[in-house]
Amino acid sequence: FGCHSSHSLSPQVGVTSQKTMRLLPAMGKKATQKVAIADHDGVLTCFGMKKGEAVPVFKTLPGPKISRLDLGGAVGTPQEKIFVCSGSEVRGFTKKGKQFLTFEANLTESINAMHVSGADLFVCASYIYNHYCDCKDQDYYLSGDKINDITCLSTEKLPHLVPVLACQDRVLRVLQVHQTHFLYPFRFNALFSPRPSVRLGAVQQRWRRVGCILCIDTYDILGDGVSDILVGRDDGTVEVFGLDSSGEPTSRFEHVLSESVTSVQGGCVGKEGYDEGIPASLSSGWVTGLTTEALKAEAGPGDEVKMSKETQSKVAALRAELEQLQVKVLQGREKYQQSSQSSTAVSAVPVFSINDKFTLCQDDASYSLTLEVQTAIDNLLLQSDVPIDLLDVDKNSAVVSFSECDSEPNGNFLLATYRCQANTTRLELKVRSIEGQYGTLQAYITPRLQPKTCQVRQYQIKPLSLHQRTHSIDQDRPMNRLSLVGQFSFAEIHSWVVFCLPEVPEKTPAGDSITFHFHNTFLGTQLEASYCKGEGHFRSDNISTISILSDVLSKEATKRKINLNISYDINDESVSHTLKMIHPKLEYQLLLAKKVQLIDALKELQVHEGNADFLIPEYRNILDESAHLLEEYKKQPAHLERLYGMITDLFIDKFKFKGQNVKTKVSSLLEILDNYDLTSLLNFFVEA
Repeated sequence: FGCHSSHSLSPQVGVTSQKTMRLLPAMGKKATQKVAIADHDGVLTCFGMKKGEAVPVFKTLPGPKISRLDLGGAVGTPQEKIFVCSGSEVRGFTKKGKQFLTFEANLTESINAMHVSGADLFVCASYIYNHYCDCKDQDYYLSGDKINDITCLSTEKLPHLVPVLACQDRVLRVLQVHQTHFLYPFRFNALFSPRPSVRLGAVQQRWRRVGCILCIDTYDILGDGVSDILVGRDDGTVEVFGLDSSGEPTSRFEHVLSESVTSVQGGCVGKEGYDEGIPASLSSGWVTGLTTEALKAEAGPGDEVKMSKETQSKVAALRAELEQLQVKVLQGREKYQQSSQSSTAVSAVPVFSINDKFTLCQDDASYSLTLEVQTAIDNLLLQSDVPIDLLDVDKNSAVVSFSECDSEPNGNFLLATYRCQANTTRLELKVRSIEGQYGTLQAYITPRLQPKTCQVRQYQIKPLSLHQRTHSIDQDRPMNRLSLVGQFSFAEIHSWVVFCLPEVPEKTPAGDSITFHFHNTFLGTQLEASYCKGEGHFRSDNISTISILSDVLSKEATKRKINLNISYDINDESVSHTLKMIHPKLEYQLLLAKKVQLIDALKELQVHEGNADFLIPEYRNILDESAHLLEEYKKQPAHLERLYGMITDLFIDKFKFKGQNVKTKVSSLLEILDNYDLTSLLNFFVEA
């Protein structure tokens, strides 16, 4: 399977949503396939390829934003009818573009996932699943968390299709009549129904990396009778996985695009006999193909590049088109400048779309902020009213500068400006928050457009921002308990939990009570939240977590003039337990800091002596790994200070629940940390 360059397959369409591109079935064994793609302008476009050029089949008029596209048709026949959904409406088109169906689902929310099979239509809004047959309502389901995707499983042994929902809480919900099963506790953003030769679940852990999976498909790229797995990620990566002889997934191919991949599907589009995985990029709306066709080797330095007549004509046509576009741009600018001098002229603010995501990364306990814009980004201003650390990102080529800010009167803890290079349409940042300090992070995005305009996006930093939802906790750990009793409704206490913790669905859960489990991605401690109308119980092996919850929940209740009866059950063993969990991280950071401090002195000795042979093996190893050590230390600014801060908070919180103020002893604690020893630290906590 060759790693061949991608090539453009179509004119640019509008911004696309996840899974809004599909390939229509081929008319013959060796025929190429048509591409159907829908965009945010409400336009459904179908095109094919002929002699390397995109040939349109049909194009609908603009309308409401299209959020999903699927293919359907009578069972046992080619699935060549195109279905799209906009808002709560589903429309159907033939392969030639004739509309044959308009169906209003009458949902209170917009449809974000859809599956079509024969006369059956399955649609999902944020929390609601509905099933229709011949446009008649069959059944529905209210999910406990946001629905990301849907597929349906079918087999000869089952009398009907089995819907499977992929939900935000990392659960697959397999729906049956009057019953729901919960399987595979992993986060799923895209869902697919694998062919029999592919085992779902075998590749779950092996796909973990920075980029989030937005789309997935199976296709026999190699033609060996075994389906390969095509994956598209939000960082622009397209991957092909195969299964080896033992059934284990192996990476066969990887290609990185400049924009997030919203759709991917295997098929034959560009040239008969050559299969392609075809991603649709979000920001610009281009459709790009990766081909298995053997391309000519690239010319080396000094080699003459020889192009075929067909390629030469393509290049000439592209240059001519580019020149025409440049002339149009100049004419447009001149017209704008002339009109702007008129006293009656009104400047129109250009509209641009931003695709943003603010997610907690479990691997390094940081938040990833990803921004994608249709046009090039000129600069980005970050402002935060709470202390946060900016972490280095390898893919980020923007130049960052910091401005001094006064935190007291203005509430500014961070003012940072990113100046982007030309043609930068995607920017990825990483920040780390401090639990207990909550507020708002604001991003001001300014694109390279005239007249200058800016959009602002806000992201909430929650009190327990480093906690992540999980399905169970270790009940054998020493736990502390916080209990609340008061005249509050189920919806009110749920809104308080949503305010405190990430990954909690904003919609009040069905039923009378609910239990959520969390783990701290930085320390590994855990939290259990159980609550109902008039009562709430929170258990954690970290006293500081209980302290933060107590403070924030009390403030939220006071805002609503609700009196709370608060009680605590503190387990002193949990303090030493938490310190032992911090110990390996603290020990590692202290050792890393010590090694980094030695690097300059060791390099100076090496230059003075001419070599490093006279050094002991430990110091030679530091010199050999100096680049890696400096890079790791740079990626984790203030990591050591954060650990010191957590230990200090733990010390203060332990005695706060005993009614004692020990802030005067913090200096003694810091002296022990400067000469760190776990036993001495544990003794100090006991003796204080």
